[in-house]
This record gives sequence, structure tokens and C-alpha cells, in this order.
Amino acid sequence: MSPRTSRPRVVSLIASATEIVAALGHLDNLVGRSHECDFPPEVARAPVLTEPRFSTEGSSAEIDRRVRASLADALSVYRVDRARLEALAPDVIVTQDQCEVCAVSLADVEAALADWLESRPLLVSLKPNALGDVWSDIARLAKALGSAEAGSALIRRLKQRMDAIARRARQARRRPSLACIEWIDPLMAAGNWMPELVAMAGGIAPFGEAGRHSPTLLWEDLVSADPDAILIMPCGFGIERSSRELACLVRRPEWSALAAVRNRRLAVADGNAFFNRPGPRLAESLEILAEILHPELFDFGHRGTGWIGWDSCGR
Repeated sequence: MSPRTSRPRVVSLIASATEIVAALGHLDNLVGRSHECDFPPEVARAPVLTEPRFSTEGSSAEIDRRVRASLADALSVYRVDRARLEALAPDVIVTQDQCEVCAVSLADVEAALADWLESRPLLVSLKPNALGDVWSDIARLAKALGSAEAGSALIRRLKQRMDAIARRARQARRRPSLACIEWIDPLMAAGNWMPELVAMAGGIAPFGEAGRHSPTLLWEDLVSADPDAILIMPCGFGIERSSRELACLVRRPEWSALAAVRNRRLAVADGNAFFNRPGPRLAESLEILAEILHPELFDFGHRGTGWIGWDSCGR
């Protein structure tokens, strides 16, 4: 499809893409979604086409073991309902080729499409390794939906919002170091677009590299870096679940000696809703980072909903 119609039937199998589809004004064209697509709330009317192959309940350590076991057996982490997908007759299917753990992968969708006999839908695979890739993905998806101008306008608005924050953050007297924890057990630091967002918010990311996947973080490296602040934002976890996982960190003997802990510069954020979704809400993610790093300059009203601080996190 190139595309065959200006209002194509869309299936989105990645939460960030669903948010992009909505921001482009195509929410009414969404005919199917992944089990993780939950924003905006109106997407709930679209049928769910995917599910994880194992329980996602339990601790971060337990989930990590299940993921590694599936990958070791050469299994996908997710299932796609092939029959239901075909019955929906989508014109466009959106998936991703960035992380086989985070969402349904390109290979999963290609396998689901293998036996289709009718005309095949346009397959748009996103690969947002860095912030610039997010803008490119929005533009590609907008073009596939016949809304290239809307895509350009959306990118322009997001960049303007984020650039305004970056300009104001440069007024700060110092740039605190902020360790962004993307997984708790095993410990992982946030990579990809996160180091760029931290820099725009007026901070320094001591771990992770822009454009590269999140690295495993050794405890001795965290202790050695001794960051000014720590943000807990595990992939796929909300604030409440992440807060429960804090016990895994607090019981470490090194934890209480960290400057961020001593100075009460610990925050827990809704990683599932914000930082881990490379779409329009990266603008809100940047606002959250700016509030955490420079409360003297920024107050967008996200505290208590998008993130909580020390007093709410516990010790």
C-alpha cells in the first residue's frame, strides 16, 4: 500500500506507535492493538492481538529469568493472534525492530503474515535507537498513513517544547549527574534516547550511551560514580510496582552510602507511561527530568502522578 487510501485501517503492535497514530489524528482508524497499548484511553475499544508467552507478574528478577529462558529456547517473548489479525484486514501494520523484549518484533509480524494469500498490508517497522530516530519514525509512519504534513507539524511542536526546556535548563548553575535505572534486578542503566533527554534537562548521565541499548550496570560502578541523583524507571513498570521493587535496592549494603540516597535525591517515575515509550510523551518525560534535576527552575505539575520523590518512595 502506498497508501491505498487516505484513511487506512491500522494495526499497531507497539504502544509508542499507537500514541503516534493517535497524535496524528488516526485514532478512529485503529482496528487492532497490542496488549500493552493503553494510551490514550480510547484505544481500549480496539481488539488486542498479542500476549506475552509467560506471566509478567512477580519481581524484576523473576521476569528477567523468564525472558532469558524464552530467548535461549529461540522463542519469541510474545504471541500474535494470526487469525484475528488477518480477519481485521489492516492496510497498515506497525511494529518495531529495536528490541525483541520490549514489544512484538518485526520477525513476529513477518511470521504472522507468512501464510496470507490476499494482498499484504504495508508493514512499518520502527527502530528508535536515539532521539533523532524517534522523529524519523514519526515522519515515516505519518507518510504511511497519508498524513505527512501532520507528521511534520507534530515533530515541530514536540521539538519546540523540548528545545524551550533545554534553553531554560542551561540557566542552571550546575549540571547534576543522574543515574537512570531501567531495570532493577539485574541492574541496568537507561540508554538509547535517555542520555540525550538527561542532557537536555540540564543533567549528566553517567551511564548509558545515546543510540545504544541499555547496558547492564555493576553495583561497583554505581558506587564509584556516586551520582547526585537516581531515577528509578523500569521498563514496563508504573510507579507503584517500581516502588515495591525498591526493597531489592535498599537491602544492598552499598545503597545507604550513595550520595543520592543520603541527600534524598531519589525519584521513582512511571517508566511504562513515559521514558520507555519513544513517542509524543517523550516531551512529558523531559519535563519530568527537568523537575527532578532543577526544581528551582521547573514545575510542570508531574510530581505525584508522573513521578514521586524520596518521601513517597520510602527508605
